[in-house]
Amino acid sequence: MKRIELYRYFYHSRYFMKLTGPFKQIITLSNLSIRGKLNDEDLEIISNGGILTNGGIILEIGDFDSLKQMFPDSETDLIDKEQITLPAFVDAHTHICFGGNRANDFAMRNAGRSYLEIAESGGGIWSSVQHTRAASEDDLIEGILKRVQVLVKQGVTTIEIKSGYGLNIDEELKMLRAIKKAQTQTTATLVPTCLSAHLKPRDFEGTSKEYLNYIVNEILPKIKEENLADRVDIFIEKSAFQPEESKNFILKAKQLGFQITVHADQFTAGSSRIAVEVGAKSADHLEATIDEDIEFLAKSDTVAIALPGASLGLGEPFSPARKILDKGGILAIATDWNPGSAPMGNIVTQASILATYQKLTTAEVLAAITFRAAFALDLEDRGVLAKGKKADFITYETDNFQNILYHQGSLKPKNIYINGKKI
Repeated sequence: MKRIELYRYFYHSRYFMKLTGPFKQIITLSNLSIRGKLNDEDLEIISNGGILTNGGIILEIGDFDSLKQMFPDSETDLIDKEQITLPAFVDAHTHICFGGNRANDFAMRNAGRSYLEIAESGGGIWSSVQHTRAASEDDLIEGILKRVQVLVKQGVTTIEIKSGYGLNIDEELKMLRAIKKAQTQTTATLVPTCLSAHLKPRDFEGTSKEYLNYIVNEILPKIKEENLADRVDIFIEKSAFQPEESKNFILKAKQLGFQITVHADQFTAGSSRIAVEVGAKSADHLEATIDEDIEFLAKSDTVAIALPGASLGLGEPFSPARKILDKGGILAIATDWNPGSAPMGNIVTQASILATYQKLTTAEVLAAITFRAAFALDLEDRGVLAKGKKADFITYETDNFQNILYHQGSLKPKNIYINGKKI
């Protein structure tokens, strides 16, 4: 038998296949580097394209008519209007498990009140802690699923979700259990992260070092026991945890088998360097990162995650995304969706605005919210459209992929596919 005949026989005899298309454009992102700057001319664009899937995996991508001829018995999911497609988005940093509302914080900030003044008046992170503690596990699950649905409608099918509004063993476990149970009720991928080291709670009797030891000795073993998360985050900042105690905490968490990510350089510089030194998977925020630390970060495999939503919510500078890319770093962009500093939760709008201020190419933005963001979550099975990858992709009713960023989030996906199935 000829090679193509063997190929067809192999798939026909073992698999049930579906061919989706034809698309005006398929933007695969499959030929782009994981790091450094990218040119739009380097984008692979397949015209009149089709995507052949089975069991949630991409089998082939190419010319629709050729694939239909090669696999005539495959189910056909015909695209009846002019559409383009690209990999589904990945939001690698969110806090969408929470109770309450902090609209008053935003209003006070815009009226000129300082972070300390807002906290002293009952706002800030501690406000979210109190509301989250008061919420039931079912309340949290309901809130997570509502916010996941909002993200999915934007084309986001992989979502990192942090704890960090419980800040004691019972409440942190409640949050992480809620995330785990929410996963059973959505086809989107939820990636839980323990952020018990968000700040030292006001009701903890002891030093911040003692609180970090409490997390290591009491909370993290229980998380391991219940398989609630394999990632640990810490907020290194003057108002949260100091560099040396944070580094010791991270090393202990790594010894317990956790992957590390860090809230770094949001208001003061220096903690992104710690993230690199401990081998963190990502350093997130980076609004205050100085030039020498940009170079240090860019030479590492630690992903720099820009969070433009926090810059917009707080009126702070944007992460130095252009400099990170020019130095050869790995840049991802995420929403930081949380009830306080980043309530927007719109990844395309935020990425488009960051691109305008930092002069990022379309290729760099799309990479930052797909495969580079997936790399930050250690999920290299998605974020590109290529043979063997997870069949998560989205379509837009447009004839030109550039319209996605051009409309800054107002152009919504037409269809969302998770594991090759339209949802």
